[in-house]
Amino acid sequence: MKVVLLAESFLPHMNGVTHSLLQALRHLERRGHDALVIAPRSGPIDHTLYGARSVLLPSVPLPSYPDVRVTLAGAHRLAEVMHAHGAEVVHLASPFVLGWRGVLAAESLGIPSVAVYQTDIPSYAERYGVPGAAPALTRHLGRLHRRATLTLAPSSSAVERLESLGVDRLRLWRRGVDTERFAPDRRDEGRRREWAPNGEILVGYVGRLAPEKQVEDLRAIATLPGVRLIVIGDGPSRLQLERVLPEARFTGFLGGDELARAMASLDVFVHPGESETFCQTVQEAMASGVPVVATGRGGPLDLVQNSVNGWLYRPGDLDDLRDRVRDLTGDDAKRRAFGERARQSVAGRGWDRLGDELIGHYESVMGHATVTATDAEAPPSPVQDQGPVASAPPAPAPRRWSRYVAVGDSLTEGLCDTSRAPAGEYRGWADRLAMLLAVTSRDAPVGYANLAVRSRKVRDAIDVQLPEAAALGADLVSVLIGANDLVGRRVDPERLALDLGAAVSRLRSTGCDVLLVTPFLPRRPVTRFYRQRFRTYNARLRELAAATGSMLLDVEADPELIDLERWAEDRVHLNAAGHRGIAYAAARVLGVRHASVLGELEHAVHDQEEDLGLTAVGDAEWLVRHAVPWLRRRLAGRAAGDGRTPKRAQLVPVIVPTADREPRKTQLVTVQGTVTRE
Repeated sequence: MKVVLLAESFLPHMNGVTHSLLQALRHLERRGHDALVIAPRSGPIDHTLYGARSVLLPSVPLPSYPDVRVTLAGAHRLAEVMHAHGAEVVHLASPFVLGWRGVLAAESLGIPSVAVYQTDIPSYAERYGVPGAAPALTRHLGRLHRRATLTLAPSSSAVERLESLGVDRLRLWRRGVDTERFAPDRRDEGRRREWAPNGEILVGYVGRLAPEKQVEDLRAIATLPGVRLIVIGDGPSRLQLERVLPEARFTGFLGGDELARAMASLDVFVHPGESETFCQTVQEAMASGVPVVATGRGGPLDLVQNSVNGWLYRPGDLDDLRDRVRDLTGDDAKRRAFGERARQSVAGRGWDRLGDELIGHYESVMGHATVTATDAEAPPSPVQDQGPVASAPPAPAPRRWSRYVAVGDSLTEGLCDTSRAPAGEYRGWADRLAMLLAVTSRDAPVGYANLAVRSRKVRDAIDVQLPEAAALGADLVSVLIGANDLVGRRVDPERLALDLGAAVSRLRSTGCDVLLVTPFLPRRPVTRFYRQRFRTYNARLRELAAATGSMLLDVEADPELIDLERWAEDRVHLNAAGHRGIAYAAARVLGVRHASVLGELEHAVHDQEEDLGLTAVGDAEWLVRHAVPWLRRRLAGRAAGDGRTPKRAQLVPVIVPTADREPRKTQLVTVQGTVTRE
């Protein structure tokens, strides 16, 4: 594959954009792809480009921030360079000025573009004293990303930000972290004695010293008793910060192993910036076993879990910042426990995995079907956390399951999926997944139970369904639950996920594999009130997957799975197309052989107009059929699942069609005729 990567900022200036780009170049070289970098020329480059060639364009420094340069090349010049390279896909790293011209150049050549959102330029403008420019910059940002073939966002807050700008071709692509370089064993006692000769607790910040990072807020903790503030980094604000923070030790820029030793030598890491789309240094601190205190806005929301691996403080509340830091500096045992959990929370976020995901995104916009290791029947990679493919980590090793139990609510029960099912019965994604497991199994028959009941909540899964699954001797359990809790009046998403996590851990201790599925909502205006709850809950599920060695289907990472045409006429459940999509996405996560191919075949034989027709119903009819009955139940204190029992309370073999059946009469029956093909 021939890839052209455009970067607004590049070597010799090392920042988050440059670091991510270098990691992408390294991975492209490892996978045998041909890369070319187009970037502003701003000085000599003494860093390897991992086999990539570069075209460095004339540029001018940005006023008040000379480390950022603006290239003067136009779209025509960029198109010439892309054409000469034979580019098949264009990667736009944190695009804005050069990136806009890059989008236009790619369009002129008919080349797909992948824009990686990494910098909130409008927020930066406000920090640099030009707030009047923010509206125009915001409009430009939205226009650029709407123009790109695909945009990759690093966090749920970044996804929300881009959605508010009308960007709809979005995928979640997080950032990797080098867990070998950033590790607790890098702790340097000699450095600690140098920085804290009297045994002070070391609280540190690592990053660029610039207005958007709000490093001056660290004055709230600089005078805490027994604390020494360490500021690692450089930038245009350094002189001013040295005056504001006279008690702090400023180290200047550190990189590579030197930075890793410095990071691991801290006791607490603090990041006050509110404009972070991801915040890579938070990940690096966690990998180093250092607990984090960060502002409760932007990228850190997906990384820091309150009272587990650190604290999130209220944005702008410096008293809260001081209290959170004091909580950790004053309790050695808590600090150590948080640090251990911080390290665990980033397990499996290596750059190799993220690099493969990036290549998969390239292939998707090029119109190629991505052949993953599991599709090719190679051993899947180890369980890892938080990677946004249509899903997350595949199974830890190729294996077959013979006792599959589905746990959840109405979505897992299969409501509204009446495709080729007897009247009054539902099929659902879990039934479809059970059939896929059976069809592709080479060993013993697959038994399947479905304990899901409509309207059920997380507490029912913890107290009833998961224990019943264990009692059935399940060797695979899928868990999709939480939406009914999250749309309630009062709910603590973090507590909810922690409680579920404890139950999943108990089940995993029996040797059972677990597939966690993130709950989701239709993308309708009315659901915006609940989106943050779902994002918080799902962020914890990702951490839970890593901590328990579970597998994860991250529906949020593949918005196409829940496009509006995949919802039934009641507007809160999936139609047949939606259930099919979830089933095959789950199969890919489990490493089911040829899941992608099987999915395409089934998609081809179904009447898509039939699926879409089930979604199309007028507002008046919807009110009569669905909204009014729901309201009556609520007023009466009842739920749709009251008095109902699971449709499949016991393990029953999944019946697979045999070759001697006539094609048109072949029936695929999971149990009781609920999954049929006529």
